[in-house]
Amino acid sequence: MAQQHRFDPLAATRGPDGPEFDLLLTGQVFFDIVFTGLEQLPAPGTEVWTDGMGSGPGGIANQAIAASRLGLRTTLAAAFGDDGYGQFNWDVLQDQEHVDLSRSRVFGQWHSPVTVSLSVHQDRSMVTHGHAAPLRASDLIGAPPSCRAAVVGVERDIEPWAETAAAGGTKLFGAVGWDPDGEWAPETLASLDHFYAFMPNAVEAMAYTRTDDPWAALYALADRVPVAVVTAGQHGAIAIDSLTGEEEWMPALPVAAHDPTGAGDCFSAAFVMADLAGFRLADRLSFANLCASLSVQHVGGSLAAPGWGDIADWWHRVSAGRNAEQKQWRRRYAFLEDLVTDVPGEASRRATATIARHSDASPSIRPCEGSEAMPDPL
Repeated sequence: MAQQHRFDPLAATRGPDGPEFDLLLTGQVFFDIVFTGLEQLPAPGTEVWTDGMGSGPGGIANQAIAASRLGLRTTLAAAFGDDGYGQFNWDVLQDQEHVDLSRSRVFGQWHSPVTVSLSVHQDRSMVTHGHAAPLRASDLIGAPPSCRAAVVGVERDIEPWAETAAAGGTKLFGAVGWDPDGEWAPETLASLDHFYAFMPNAVEAMAYTRTDDPWAALYALADRVPVAVVTAGQHGAIAIDSLTGEEEWMPALPVAAHDPTGAGDCFSAAFVMADLAGFRLADRLSFANLCASLSVQHVGGSLAAPGWGDIADWWHRVSAGRNAEQKQWRRRYAFLEDLVTDVPGEASRRATATIARHSDASPSIRPCEGSEAMPDPL
């Protein structure tokens, strides 16, 4: 994936005095092994063979790779082990996916986290081995670089680096993880005063706001943050932009989901890119839905994240289509027309090298040969 073929959707906004990066991320990087094609999970004491496997960086790397493939200048602060897993992740992120790792560090005698994901009937089960990172994000980052945006985990107390970044003009996009204790303490959202946007899924949003309806949760969150987004999987996403007065629901695109791993990361990265590009709210949601829908049709997290080449291919297929659905999508996604006109034919596509060199995924799902390799109902 040559650097000169990386399409830059923010080119018109760049200047000599602009921020060094578009997006700052921090978190834990996993080495992911994804098995697909399983009819069922193996019973105790048995062995099951499957016809598909993929491997690649996971965890926060899913979002970093998704953002970089969408043209965002992305920097990642993370810990890497000095083992083979860590070296593989570092090489893929830096050399193949063009993610800046100047604020990441390699730690000796620290085992890289590893996750095995078993994909069964459009769902997944995971087994993970790992240890806490040797340093907190603030210690890795130090003084944050100039950035347009950062995705930050929302906690009761905001991390010092994030507060400094927000004070310097960086837009903070908030995310939360699953609460294994089931407490979903509303106090967790106390730091939202520092955030520009908050993007939980419907279960998380309802749990934290003590509501029983995604729209009620959205309205509660819109009182606390300028841009509130609630994702609802196959039902799409809803959002309120209090700065512009926009309120939208955009349905998900109907797809044959193959593996949902990393779809939320693709959605978040795409929404950030669309926001930085100045899209109206409906188009931000539509673009994020599209990227998530393209990702779930292929195997595994970062492997499946679409690039601008995939998006341009999809647009050209839809534009050439004649059925009613394709005409509707062409109208809904008309905002892409001018953008994809400038996308070079060699623009980045999903897992151009990773899956080809490090996976034996079956030909029916292999994405490395181009976007036409797998039947695409879109």
